[in-house]
Amino acid sequence: MTESAQSYFPSIPPNAPKATISYCRSVQEAPISALMGVVVDARIPERHPVTPRCRVRKMVGSTNRWRLPESLGSDLLGSSQAIKAVHMSYNNSLVNIITAESPVLNMNLDISRPYMFRQTDDRPITEPDRKYSQQRLSVDSFTVPATAPSVKLRNTPSPLAPIRKFVPTNARPATPKDIFLYHSKKSHSLLGPGQKVPDFDVVLKCLNMDWELHRPFLQKADVLATLVKDAEDPKFHKYYRTPASETLDTYIKKNQFYSNDYKEISNRLSMVEDPQEEEVKGVDHPAHVSEKRVNSVSIIKLDCHDPLLTKTAMAVALGNLYHDELEVELEEVANVLAAASVLGFKALQNTCGKMMLENISHRTVCKYYLAASKYQQEQVVLACERWLELNLIPQMSCQIQLRDVPMDLLQKILKSNRLFTFNEYSIYRLLSYWLFLQLNPHIQLMPSHSTVLSYYNSLPKNCALVEKDEGQIYAPLFSAVRLTGITDTNHIQDMQMMNILPQSQLIDLLSQHYHALQGGGDMGSLRNFNAYSVRQGFIVDDEPHYHSEVLSLHGFHFELKAVRSSAGHVAFYMQRLKPGDPILSFRQCERHTFSMRPDREVRYCITVQQCNKGDNAVLTTGIVSQKFGLGDKTSRSECLKMEKLDCPVYVTFAVMFPSS
Repeated sequence: MTESAQSYFPSIPPNAPKATISYCRSVQEAPISALMGVVVDARIPERHPVTPRCRVRKMVGSTNRWRLPESLGSDLLGSSQAIKAVHMSYNNSLVNIITAESPVLNMNLDISRPYMFRQTDDRPITEPDRKYSQQRLSVDSFTVPATAPSVKLRNTPSPLAPIRKFVPTNARPATPKDIFLYHSKKSHSLLGPGQKVPDFDVVLKCLNMDWELHRPFLQKADVLATLVKDAEDPKFHKYYRTPASETLDTYIKKNQFYSNDYKEISNRLSMVEDPQEEEVKGVDHPAHVSEKRVNSVSIIKLDCHDPLLTKTAMAVALGNLYHDELEVELEEVANVLAAASVLGFKALQNTCGKMMLENISHRTVCKYYLAASKYQQEQVVLACERWLELNLIPQMSCQIQLRDVPMDLLQKILKSNRLFTFNEYSIYRLLSYWLFLQLNPHIQLMPSHSTVLSYYNSLPKNCALVEKDEGQIYAPLFSAVRLTGITDTNHIQDMQMMNILPQSQLIDLLSQHYHALQGGGDMGSLRNFNAYSVRQGFIVDDEPHYHSEVLSLHGFHFELKAVRSSAGHVAFYMQRLKPGDPILSFRQCERHTFSMRPDREVRYCITVQQCNKGDNAVLTTGIVSQKFGLGDKTSRSECLKMEKLDCPVYVTFAVMFPSS
């Protein structure tokens, strides 16, 4: 048999038809053509023809690739988006963004028909569960999924994928040993001239590492001091026979090619077994020049199985034993608190607690809360709860860190009387986003409202989500939503499309609104003010001269005001509006009803809150019952005054109409 007959030459795969790749190629070349500007012959670049399958968008958002080839001219926004498209590489997320039109695009298989949303009850899953291996989730190969993969509901929420930070491939991260040496060497600067750095006399075995410590510094940590006190007598520390044997043994240990048995044999043959094996040691003996010097050390062990406890945090905690001025990086403060608690390092625990109190934000509040709850930092726990009561709706609702809020904490915050919200629908929307992130644990970017709406709309319609066996654990969260305060028809329509709550509950809500309108606004079946009052609020970010919003409920309209008076104080109050008041917008006049009752019994509460490093200042009128009329003297509520504002200020108006 000839050589050519023994060889195998695979056939070259055929090229894709030009018509198939023309749209993708036009999308790729459009931003480059647009940035080139007007060419010499002044020809206008051709656009890709519009077909039912490939529709060229006329407007491009911040997450889409610029696809118009014409010269940009003075279009600054278009230039910015085109430059962003050129410099951004094609990863899986961008491929999904460029090619996807909707969550059910891959079900629209007929290329000759225009795209249509499916409205049947048998909507299939649009994308299978993704399998993420450890290699794929590495720093170099990690890609952020931007679209929402549909996943099946589970009896218990799956663990969320960590929000990963980008690390350049050429950056050399500091190892735990480097960090420990950086801190511990600071104590050497206190030595006088000619004094020698003492050898370590304690080895701590923790987190699969050997930490070389010095006994005098361990008294700062109660746990370490106890372990050293109860440890066995110091033992002789082995050393390598020659520097070459040390280098060879270190290489064999790090190489995965060699078996464990071979590594043990190599280590045993490279080291001196008996301290009396060589009595006379010269100056150049390996016992003096090797890193594994002869020493009498005490070996202590500390078992730790806390996910918050990392090697880096342990290195920082142990390193801080060597100097009085404690140093902790802000990004590692929660992990260092865990390490300090395990070691019994009280001073470092207090330092971490103070740092956490001063740096609570949407990025850190969940991690701080979990760490503080586990390690008895009650002041930090309380500060995190107070921060969430004010910022759960304004900040956390639009951040991906919302998914890290524990369910029990979320339920506790939603039932708090100090919770700030813009309106009642904001709470429902927050819960729908939170639930979406729990059901799609691999999402790394905050989804848009249309994505969340499409996801819930694609689920089977046989019953509501909270009525299913898998969704019943989320029912207590949605019971905290005061549905009686959701009166906007667009909001109710979105709730109906999501199908999270039972349809019977929405029908009952519409029935309550109808009877309230027919009864002159009476909310007779609702008697508990703290549980059923309708809330609306706003945030004052700077010194206000005047701030105004309109609250409309069952035919009655109130203006919510924050006004700075000539005396210097700020007054917060509400005032009933007449049907023809110019402050009412056209939409409110056109779509809302007006009650002609001359007076209306109203129970209300005005609350003003400020937050400063975990301390909340609350000023409230309490629950007040007042009859509002249309006259100048009877239309204004009780006035809440403040002399000094520490912005931001969170203002909440709670209103309920009793039977009258």
